[in-house]
Amino acid sequence: MTRFALLAAALCCTPVFGQEDLLDLLGEEETGPVYTNASFKTTRVINGHSLENTAHGVLDFRISHRFGFLSGGVNEFFGLDNADVRLGLDYGLTDRLMVGIGRSGFQKTVDGFAKYKVLRQCDEGCGMPVTLAVVASSSITTARATEVPWYGPDRQDYFTHRLSYSWQMVLGRKFSEGFSMQLTPGVVHRNLVEAENDPNDLINVGIGGRVKLTKRLAVNGEYFHVLRDEVPGLRNSLSVGFDIETGGHVFQLHFTNSTGMFERAFITETTGDWADGDIHFGFNISRVFTVHDPKKRPVE
Repeated sequence: MTRFALLAAALCCTPVFGQEDLLDLLGEEETGPVYTNASFKTTRVINGHSLENTAHGVLDFRISHRFGFLSGGVNEFFGLDNADVRLGLDYGLTDRLMVGIGRSGFQKTVDGFAKYKVLRQCDEGCGMPVTLAVVASSSITTARATEVPWYGPDRQDYFTHRLSYSWQMVLGRKFSEGFSMQLTPGVVHRNLVEAENDPNDLINVGIGGRVKLTKRLAVNGEYFHVLRDEVPGLRNSLSVGFDIETGGHVFQLHFTNSTGMFERAFITETTGDWADGDIHFGFNISRVFTVHDPKKRPVE
């Protein structure tokens, strides 16, 4: 009995191993759901958000570039003489939550967003058939008052006039290794608009898809339809393009009738008409860097 009492006391005084340490000692791995990945190759289909997030601890540096309209003809070298650029940084705070900020030459705009995955499609370990993300974004133009489209000589240039907001849901599914599709309902609120009959809030619905052609090549497409009675000069945004994966880069080549690359711009301020050749040739370059690896344990 004395020996058993001493053994019990020794066990009580021994540090208790965590679950992961115990599994390591037994040579077993902790199992859990296997979530679907690579529904799209980047966090954007073309202009709009895709089902994907940057991974936890990963920084995504994005360069988005749009040349002028092809309809500019030889005089404008079919748009190559003009360009609009957006530089962006996106970061994964967790595997579900990412944030980002960007600066565009179009209307000299700074934009930011937060994106959270509410539901994640599973391949194994759970029965969730779709991915659902919510995106909240905002933008502010830093252009001179006379350079913004809603300028008027009788209007006071308040700071709040330069703000806009967007809320979206991204709902979609990776149906197979080669095909993904998503729907993106949302609303864009503009604090100040150009005309009195131009609504401040515009409800919109987007649809996007990806078809994989080869291991490193895919074709993407997206369309945003604005639900409105009539907004003068507004066209719905339509974009098609190709994703080319080259190691740590994803290179997107595409054609779009949208000039701006943030929600207010490409959803509510697209003026290009595909039928008239008002099409931008452009590209997105995505380069990711691992800033923090959550799987690595700190050195003791």
